[in-house]
Order: sequence, then structure tokens, then C-alpha cells
Amino acid sequence: MVLSQIVGCIAAFFNAVTFVPQVCKTWKTKSAGDVSIQMFIISTTNASLWSIYGIGINDPIVYTVNTIVFLLSVSQIILKVKYDRANKK
Repeated sequence: MVLSQIVGCIAAFFNAVTFVPQVCKTWKTKSAGDVSIQMFIISTTNASLWSIYGIGINDPIVYTVNTIVFLLSVSQIILKVKYDRANKK
């Protein structure tokens, strides 16, 4: 593995875990009032397009990382909708 691949793998890891703290905090506090749903919709769209691209060029790093980001973004959207509805009652 060359240096650029190692750097790419490290960057991919950090990209994949970007939303883990926010998803965990939202789940733990059962509150998503300050979370921007628009940002996560954009992130979901972006990650899905990058995943498709990664599959198209047969690059497992690209599609794996972006699939993880996609799933985390969708999870955050679900939590946002769920907790916003629950807090309105």
C-alpha cells in the first residue's frame, strides 16, 4: 500500500465517522431541536451519489465509506423527525 492509499484510508475512516457523535447525542438526549435536517438531507444525497460513483468505478473505499455516511445521515433524519414530533406533543 502506497502512502496516498494510506492517507485515503485514514481520510475515509474520519469521513465515515463524521456523524457518529451527532447521531449518538441525538439518540441519548432524545432531542434534535438544533439539528439541521436540510444538512442531513444534503449529506444523504451526497453520500448516495458518491456510493453509486464508487460502485461504478469499482472502488470499495469510496462506496463503503459513503454507504456508512448515508446510513448515519438517514439515521439522523429519522431521529430528527421522531424527536421533533415527540417534543411537539
